[in-house]
Amino acid sequence: MFSSIVSADWLQDHLNDPQVAIADCRFNLSQPQLGSQQYQEGHIPGAHYLDLNQDLSSFIGIHGGRHPLPDPDVLANKLETMGIHSEPPAGPTLLVSYDDSRMAFAARLWWLLRYLGHDRVAVLDGGFSGWKASGYVVSDDVPPIKTGNFIPAIQSNLLLTIDQVNTRKDLPTVALVDAREGDRYRGERETIDPIAGHIPGAVNYPWQDVTDTEGYLRSPREQRQRWQSLSNSDEIIVYCGSGVTACVNLLSLNIANLPGKLYAGSWSDWCSYL
Repeated sequence: MFSSIVSADWLQDHLNDPQVAIADCRFNLSQPQLGSQQYQEGHIPGAHYLDLNQDLSSFIGIHGGRHPLPDPDVLANKLETMGIHSEPPAGPTLLVSYDDSRMAFAARLWWLLRYLGHDRVAVLDGGFSGWKASGYVVSDDVPPIKTGNFIPAIQSNLLLTIDQVNTRKDLPTVALVDAREGDRYRGERETIDPIAGHIPGAVNYPWQDVTDTEGYLRSPREQRQRWQSLSNSDEIIVYCGSGVTACVNLLSLNIANLPGKLYAGSWSDWCSYL
């Protein structure tokens, strides 16, 4: 299996590799158009833009959370326009995702590709700022639509519903992890969802701790140490506010060689039933 992280140096060396595709996932929750605007102003050469709301999520309902998972076939069609192939002879294509938010949105795409059965996916260490800090060029050219062949192979074992979480969360062999900031976990602050607090039994592992303040991944040793107290769990379920930043913790678990599952609806789904 390919590493889940690539460096700016590695990506620079593979910009013209037909087996590599690049996705710009920059986004701002309070300014939904900002990521697209930033992409238009400049991005890594050859990168296609994927919007959190338009491409990496589906329509919001009464339940299901603020960022329900996208329809697999719709996302697969989008990936095909980026020239991504899931199978030989042209594939599997390696997709490299990046953002400028400490992997918050790039990790969502990383998890989605794995959920669709495509393990050839990685996140750019340091994101867009790290790319520029390395002195590499940016471009405002939008790459042409390509033709790929992406066939989803859903890995249902990576995803849990609210009923499954409710059934399993109190089992002694299961760990339930809340990836939000400590004050939101404790219910001291909630500016997004209508109810503050956390799912009973959850422990708090804020997603920002996976990287340093500049968005570079902490070492594999630090990732393993971070999860040491949960390493004997048979199942680690991760959630956040809406199933997006939880994926940064799932990336960390992957690097620590521990299995993690996503409760995609997360707190925004859970509290919709309260």
